[in-house]
Amino acid sequence: MVSKTRDKLIEVARQLFAHKGIENTTMNDIAEASARGRRTIYTYFKNKREIYNAVIESESEQMLSKLKELSSLPLNPEQKLMNFIFVRFEAVKEIVIRNGSLRAGFFRDVRRVERARRSITAREASILRQILTEGVQKGVFRIKYIEQTAMVMLLSLQGLDVPYIRDNFSELGIEKLKLREYVKDFILCGIKK
Repeated sequence: MVSKTRDKLIEVARQLFAHKGIENTTMNDIAEASARGRRTIYTYFKNKREIYNAVIESESEQMLSKLKELSSLPLNPEQKLMNFIFVRFEAVKEIVIRNGSLRAGFFRDVRRVERARRSITAREASILRQILTEGVQKGVFRIKYIEQTAMVMLLSLQGLDVPYIRDNFSELGIEKLKLREYVKDFILCGIKK
């Protein structure tokens, strides 16, 4: 019961934040929309920031679940790596689009985005490390420093999140299938002759 109430409050808050924006949503709005009293909300959350963080955590968990699932599929490490990259891009895009007015904040407030990412970056890197380690063990990848490579790769991918969400690649004449091919070539083959 406790978890259901908390989950309902998080989902109601997510919808309100997406529709009205974080700044324009009050604790009273969340209480009314969830058909709960303010006292109930304060039982689970100290303030609106804490609810916002719970929303981000909930959204992040969904993405991490997708990434974990694909890392356990019976695919070769190269396929797992490419799936990780593009499932991740699509999941981030889906989260940002689903959350309406949060989208503007995502593009506007870099510090807020970084705070939200911080909570899941280590877990994303762990999944990526597993894929890279498997690739090294199977002789598919030649990576000297797996942990560092995973972090550099992940941070590089995070740098592509906004252009991917905004579809800047298609504006440059790069369709999704070609983008996948270019990313694969860049990551797996590098640029060295």
